[in-house]
Amino acid sequence: MQTTAETFMATSKSIQQQVAEAIEDRALPISRLLRLMWALDADRSAANQNLRAQLRARIGAPLSA
Repeated sequence: MQTTAETFMATSKSIQQQVAEAIEDRALPISRLLRLMWALDADRSAANQNLRAQLRARIGAPLSA
């Protein structure tokens, strides 16, 4: 059985695309955002530093923003 991080990495979209879409989609549930963060944390590459910061900002943003 695959873990959530492996499931995200195995999709046809790259993690970068998934994060970009998640940042734009204001209706996305927090659980999905947190799973994306978990997937980013699983891969500690320097390229994901910026994505983690953007996703953290999205998670903390007010719903009306």
